[in-house]
Amino acid sequence: MKIVLLSNSMSIHTIQWAKYLTEQGMNVHVISQQPKGEDFPKNIPLSILPFKGFLGYFLNAFALKKLLKEIKPDLLNAHYASGYGTTARLANFHPFVLSVWGSDVFEFPYRSLFHKKLLQQNLNSADVIASTSLSMAKQTQQFVDGHKKIEITPFGVDLEKFNPSGCNKNANVQTICIGTVKTLKHVYGIDILLKALSIVFSDIKNEFPEVSNQLNFRVVGGGTDMDELKKLAVELGIDHLTHFTGSVSHEDVPSELNRLDIYVALSRQESFGVAVVEAQAMGIPVVVSNVGGLPEVVQNGKTGFIVDSENPQQAANAIKKLILDTELRRAMSVEAKQFAHSNFSWQSCAENMSDVYHKTLKILK
Repeated sequence: MKIVLLSNSMSIHTIQWAKYLTEQGMNVHVISQQPKGEDFPKNIPLSILPFKGFLGYFLNAFALKKLLKEIKPDLLNAHYASGYGTTARLANFHPFVLSVWGSDVFEFPYRSLFHKKLLQQNLNSADVIASTSLSMAKQTQQFVDGHKKIEITPFGVDLEKFNPSGCNKNANVQTICIGTVKTLKHVYGIDILLKALSIVFSDIKNEFPEVSNQLNFRVVGGGTDMDELKKLAVELGIDHLTHFTGSVSHEDVPSELNRLDIYVALSRQESFGVAVVEAQAMGIPVVVSNVGGLPEVVQNGKTGFIVDSENPQQAANAIKKLILDTELRRAMSVEAKQFAHSNFSWQSCAENMSDVYHKTLKILK
């Protein structure tokens, strides 16, 4: 089967989809506005569209149509409904699978009536819609005419990279490190995390002072809120325990995760939760907020804890439980790794997407 992925070639998710679909025996060709990055697989063909930015999604329709005539794919899979979904709709190629990713359905349609109408047109032009989570599928459904089925096609994890045996664990066993790997933006709730960690530190310092000396907090990632969050850490009195690493490459994420004993994601909105799955694959118990796709990738009480959104106290209680109960932490570590490996390997996720492609072709025959 010959597939064209219309997507951002610089995105690690695009690269992983292309790589693992190729391993499934598919002939994959990527078309993108973005240039070829260093991480893009050398064995996968990439065509670059001439126009860039938001207007480019409209202006590139003719160029895409021309490329599709040359490539002659069996199916077009556009990733991101608001941008590449527009180019795909205007090119009018079928069969057409449209994959939604997150902000394209959670944020884009609320900017104006124009944006909402554009999204609706793109979604309704697709033969099949794919979503990485049930939560995002439900969000997407309100913009789709009738009862068009939305397939669930989660992102996977590279289990060779995200494997604790492939990293050297922090030699300082006296340290208990709690942290997150996320872009520092308001939507991802790093401020909630810092407030929860300040409660954790205060409570443990009062009740178990010897344990408080073992704590350190790590915030991995860059973003627009960095300075504001550093100030908040000072105000909360935990700046001496909190290390902000700044941006790290995706290649460095496994070694960063390997420093952590507990992973926390208190996002205000999350379409899927790739980083949470990656942490669990590394055998790290997690604490996540009950929003979006996060509850779908955590087994509450088994691989971690699910807490209410915007509730630093509840998050702090879950984190303290994991800090103070070493056996619970170890048990959850084992369960987390097994859960991630059984449900979210890239191989199984690519097989799932392959099944969606085959079903789409059968429907349209």
